Amino acid sequence: MRIRSAGVAALALGLAFSAAACGGSKSEDTPAPAATTSAALDKGNGKLVIWADDKRAPVLKSFADQFGTENGVQVEVKAFAENLQTTFLTASQKGSGPDIVVTAHDWIGNFVQNGAIDPLQLTDAQKAAFQPLAMKAVTFGNQTFGAPYAIENLALIRNTDLVPDAPQTVEDLVAKGQELKKAGKVKNILCLQSGDLGDAYHLYPLFSSAGGSLFGTTPTGDPDPKNVTLGGEESVKAFEKIATLGSKGSGALTTSIGSDNSIPTFTSKKCAFLVSGPWALGDVKKAGVKYDISAIPGFQGAKPASPFVGVQSFFVAAKGQSKALAQEFVGNYVTNKDVQLALFKADPRPEALTAALEESKAADPDLGKFLEAGANGIPMPAIPEMSAIWEPFGKAEASVIKGADPKTAVEAAAKAVTKAISK
Repeated sequence: MRIRSAGVAALALGLAFSAAACGGSKSEDTPAPAATTSAALDKGNGKLVIWADDKRAPVLKSFADQFGTENGVQVEVKAFAENLQTTFLTASQKGSGPDIVVTAHDWIGNFVQNGAIDPLQLTDAQKAAFQPLAMKAVTFGNQTFGAPYAIENLALIRNTDLVPDAPQTVEDLVAKGQELKKAGKVKNILCLQSGDLGDAYHLYPLFSSAGGSLFGTTPTGDPDPKNVTLGGEESVKAFEKIATLGSKGSGALTTSIGSDNSIPTFTSKKCAFLVSGPWALGDVKKAGVKYDISAIPGFQGAKPASPFVGVQSFFVAAKGQSKALAQEFVGNYVTNKDVQLALFKADPRPEALTAALEESKAADPDLGKFLEAGANGIPMPAIPEMSAIWEPFGKAEASVIKGADPKTAVEAAAKAVTKAISK
């Protein structure tokens, strides 16, 4: 599950380092990993070290062991329950990191800035095997830096016993939620996690629909950290829209709904609408809630809601001891259908590889619904300065929900972001 609220520590760590990166790889969409000619492969120190989170590490082990056997090397897969990204950056600077790291794409900018990962040289045909948005997410500075394997975005999950049809606008959603609450059928209008510190990741779809933005764009269309638009007129107006959903408005948004209780409130049928990602479905199904998935609605007459899209990816460490082995593993093992399907079974999220996704969609229609819900989404900005956004934005969100003046809250947030970036 993705929770976006603690970016300041990451910013401080990321901006403390500096460097650059380079390298190469290839990938195939084959039914099973093809054997490598071990005599032609530089085996580095004879060991391949992979760092991944504790859900993916067990799945990778069998494929890693096969690779090790075929190439006469030792492969170690180390699992991390938390702090994988920051631990990797620190270890990279000390020369004690892995050869491969598995994590989200939005750290690419920080990794590149710190010289922690190598780009991958994929052919056009290889790139075409993946979902276009996934490839866009792992592209930074016109170079491909990761081999994507899973896509994730927020959607609206609704209790179909209470709400048979998907709301078309935020106003429709609020009206239905108020009706259900008045009838005593629910306790909350909407389960969109905020908490006392706010949650920019979950609020962003509504913020974007209302016209808000975080950064301007460069001529190439990338986010421009030199142009912070969070405090601009359009973003202020967006927060004024958000305020209409807070304590002085409809009450649809409340800081009493946070990361610890948003999903449980929905699964206990105290709320008919949940804004969450594919990670929520396990609990929803376990609770026996009849549900459907649709796009998060935007405000009436406004832009479509635009959720952030995250892409889980494999990266080759720039300072690994066995870089050729790492490139071979990522290129010829990780990017094949079998591995992507196995990773999906461990943690069901739409696969980045189209062949794997089509196979999974046939068995699980929810995958297609999440992808459709993210059709208007944008890849999470991968610039290092993005980590300066989370805490100030979250504080502004929470205060506005509680009734604070939107203009004052947004301008304070923008000032804090600009100050953090300029350090």
